[in-house]
Amino acid sequence: MLTDINPKLPMRDKKVTREFYSNRLGFKEFGSADFDGYLMMEKDQIQIHFFEFKEIDPKENYGQVYIRTNNIDEFYKSLLDKQTEIHPNGKLEIKPWGQKEFSILDPDSNLLTFGQNI
Repeated sequence: MLTDINPKLPMRDKKVTREFYSNRLGFKEFGSADFDGYLMMEKDQIQIHFFEFKEIDPKENYGQVYIRTNNIDEFYKSLLDKQTEIHPNGKLEIKPWGQKEFSILDPDSNLLTFGQNI
């Protein structure tokens, strides 16, 4: 009966978040209404929602999302081509649990990990 999941992550500045997800990750804004303090971004079959939290300290933000992909090498290369910073501890590699993964941090230090089953 469950059909979808749309994680909600904190953001301090809607414009900065929108630009990062659009320009660095290739997301598009979802929906036609511009809600105050709320943002929905979509790429392919996933959506990530953001809620305004101006007071969040990025050094204390533990927001995380794991996103599965079916072409991690191409996506990773596209991010490098856009000079998107890869997390220092999240370079592209095969993990012991059988996933090829890498991670990035968004402007509010939400951790995005991308993985593909190998």
